[in-house]
Amino acid sequence: MPRTTDGDGTPVPQRLLAAATRLFAEQGYDRTSVQEIVEAAGVTKGALYHYFGSKDDLLHEVYARVLRLQQERLDAYADSDEPVEKRVREAAADVVVTTIDNLDDASIFFRSMHQLSPEKNKQVRAERRRYHERFRALIEEGQRADVFTKETPADLVVDYHFGSVHHLSTWYRPDGPLSPQEVADHLADLLLRALRP
Repeated sequence: MPRTTDGDGTPVPQRLLAAATRLFAEQGYDRTSVQEIVEAAGVTKGALYHYFGSKDDLLHEVYARVLRLQQERLDAYADSDEPVEKRVREAAADVVVTTIDNLDDASIFFRSMHQLSPEKNKQVRAERRRYHERFRALIEEGQRADVFTKETPADLVVDYHFGSVHHLSTWYRPDGPLSPQEVADHLADLLLRALRP
């Protein structure tokens, strides 16, 4: 994205995404108009359509930016020379922390994914599948090395962990008793306990 800025120095695409994220979280995707987004961002409709083809594109980008971050981080964990158990634990904890750090984005997405166009929905599913396949490959690596049990299929292990991650937006509260890292550590430990032979 071009890094065009307006008066306050924040790039216009980031301003649009910040405004859209706040409004989608407060009002819902379907009840937020393009006009409200551009007014909140302090830009014109022309600016929005220059960077994003539609409101649908904004919704996709709200989620895709988090998924890109998580994919980058997972790839770094997976490619490191650490023992597989440590890589799995770090990756399992990281996806929890990055989801909590972007809770509005995750909440908006899971509430509104069905409203994406069929093409964007297919694209998001492919991006998520790539992430899940890389995570599953780490589990399978540990199973081949007899570090993890082979009793539970790797697909089921991945679904178990990501089911927990996807529900964070329904119960996690920043002012609650657990920090993001504490939740991440608990969930990663649960996953590893389920994997140990």
